[in-house]
Amino acid sequence: MIDFHCHLDLYPDPHAVRDECLRRKVYVLSVTTTPSAWHGTTALAAKSEIIRTALGLHPQVAHERRSELTLFDALIPETRYIGEIGLDGAHEFRKYWRDQVSVFEHILSKCREAGGRIMSIHSRRAAAAVLDHLEDFSGSGTPVLHWFSGNLRDLERAIRLGCWFSVGPAMLTSENGKKLVQRMPRERILTESDGPFAQLNGEPVMPWHVERAIHELSAIWLLSPDKVANMIDNNLRSLLEHHVSRI
Repeated sequence: MIDFHCHLDLYPDPHAVRDECLRRKVYVLSVTTTPSAWHGTTALAAKSEIIRTALGLHPQVAHERRSELTLFDALIPETRYIGEIGLDGAHEFRKYWRDQVSVFEHILSKCREAGGRIMSIHSRRAAAAVLDHLEDFSGSGTPVLHWFSGNLRDLERAIRLGCWFSVGPAMLTSENGKKLVQRMPRERILTESDGPFAQLNGEPVMPWHVERAIHELSAIWLLSPDKVANMIDNNLRSLLEHHVSRI
């Protein structure tokens, strides 16, 4: 199982969740919301081959934490993964749009200078703007659009730009989420939890709940769950092989 977008450090007991992921052999990309969270979050993945940490600065806190960009620049050589980054166009964050754009552009520029990174990207109510910036900063790496919720035109554009997509069980509870997944290239889809923020039945989604996403994809694609799981595994392998020589 693969959870390609999880806030492992933000669960109430992250060590217990980490241990359960190791027991169940769940590959986890543990994204961070601020550069200052990097060292504590990487400690959760110490000596593990299946938990990786992404260096991020979440758009919802960009206006509060842009001073940490210097730390971001210092840490980027340590990882091939960047996230969570992006833009958020929701009403409550729109007033910080300039800060969001400034931070996102800085990060994309640094990723390009570093030779490209695998980037887990937030694009809520901002898909077109995110894609504009990915076009402007070509060479920044491989974008993986987490919980993509743009319209079909945005989706078609994202596909043309070479974006990947991470989808989770919470996303796949909606008809719109299912419709988008039907249009996404199967060879560019990974599973995610977005836990503990994403919830199912009022409870935080756990990394191993990506199995539910596999069953939803099975129904959408008319394939057995085992075939879907193998496909997701192969997709991750393909993504990593493409970046193996980047850093």
